[in-house]
Amino acid sequence: MISEYPRVRFAPSPTGYLHIGGLRTALYNYLFAKQSGGKFILRIEDTDRTRYVPGAVENLISTLEWSGLHYDEGPGKEGEFGPYTQSERLHIYKEYTDKLLETGHAYCCFCSKERLDDLREGQKARNEQTVYDKHCLKLTKEEVTAKLASGTPYVVRMNVRHGSKVLVKDIIRGNIDFDTSIIDDQVLIKSDGFPTYHLANVVDDHLMKITHTIRGEEWLPSTPKHVLLYEAFGWEVPIFAHLPLLLNPDRSKLSKRQGDVAVEDYRSKGYLKEALINFISLLGWNAGDDREFYNMDELISSFSIERINKSGAVFNLEKLDWLNAEHLRSKTDLELAELLREELSEKQIPLDEKMDGEYFVKIVSCMKERVKFIKEIPVNAPYFFARPDSYEEKGIQKGWKEDTPGLLKAYMAKINSLEAPSKEDYETGLRSAAEENGVGAGKLIHPVRLVVSGVSSGPGLFEILDALGKEEVLYRIETGIQRLTKV
Repeated sequence: MISEYPRVRFAPSPTGYLHIGGLRTALYNYLFAKQSGGKFILRIEDTDRTRYVPGAVENLISTLEWSGLHYDEGPGKEGEFGPYTQSERLHIYKEYTDKLLETGHAYCCFCSKERLDDLREGQKARNEQTVYDKHCLKLTKEEVTAKLASGTPYVVRMNVRHGSKVLVKDIIRGNIDFDTSIIDDQVLIKSDGFPTYHLANVVDDHLMKITHTIRGEEWLPSTPKHVLLYEAFGWEVPIFAHLPLLLNPDRSKLSKRQGDVAVEDYRSKGYLKEALINFISLLGWNAGDDREFYNMDELISSFSIERINKSGAVFNLEKLDWLNAEHLRSKTDLELAELLREELSEKQIPLDEKMDGEYFVKIVSCMKERVKFIKEIPVNAPYFFARPDSYEEKGIQKGWKEDTPGLLKAYMAKINSLEAPSKEDYETGLRSAAEENGVGAGKLIHPVRLVVSGVSSGPGLFEILDALGKEEVLYRIETGIQRLTKV
């Protein structure tokens, strides 16, 4: 019997990176499980040994954990239905294959690759569907026994009885009828003894009590084969939901040829996990309104399989960038400061010992409205992390006049008189120095910005001064006067 509470699974193959479409499949399974009080299971489908990539399993788990999709059962979180790696379950597949052979729902096929190639080419030449012709189903029991005894290589095929219909019930696509005459006698066990996806998937979903199979649209043509297997075993069929394709802007299938498709690529580029999860949640689903910004808890409470679209979803990078900026600004300055510290450490940017937590908080407070990514802060505002070694030419031309050194020294005197200047103190002192010297505040604002940052634009000047602190500001103004007076 299928579980009384929802159980769903994400079942990737360890063939390298985690595709962005795979993350969406995992997310929809996760949201459904959490919303319904069910369980989210991770199963590793590694029976295709030709495509297995060492380290891919660890990478998959790391990426899922980073994204916040914490599974309830799976590798490292063993439950009562494990093991959760298919290569560790071969004895189980053999047991159930033997049952299919005993009941006539499967048979051994000894056809050589050459015969199968010839069969396929002949069918193509006659414009026929390329399906196996059941040649080995005609072998007598004695012939099969003799071939097995002699060690002849073989596979096990599903015996599809023609002349009937297979009904696939899908939450997203409705009911779909498939004619068994066009369903191939699918290989269930390969010649190396490993099961194909079709057998292992059905057996594992049943034994792990999966109630809802939520997966990509590309598996829809295989689903009638799976339904036939469930029926052959006498098992209850889970509820299916096949997700729409992800598309490039030109509506071709999302592929690496037109951009990044690996979750790891987006992570390394500095996208926040919250933004990426928010973005892919909207690739095929909406809550029935125009809302676009969600955190994970809001997604869990709003999600429903019934509102997933049938049509493909276009991957819009501009929207992802916008969401990243929105999620960045929704974080507290303390959270952003920690992300900035991690970014600087990863990029091995040397820091002064005076750059403490409060300093990073002030930096992100200055910059968060001006960037979409944390990584842009050290690129756009390097003066927070190192003294300027040059000064922007257009800034010199715009703000450095004959009376500038004197005005700057007057401002330095104002700063020196302050005990622990605040942002407001820096502004009051500058306006006071300007007024006492009979000039507008702009005559000081532009050159002060230039000497402390090296550039002529950026966040608010007084926020910069407040972040840098009194001693550093005085040092940079004095250094700027010395360097630029010699120009």
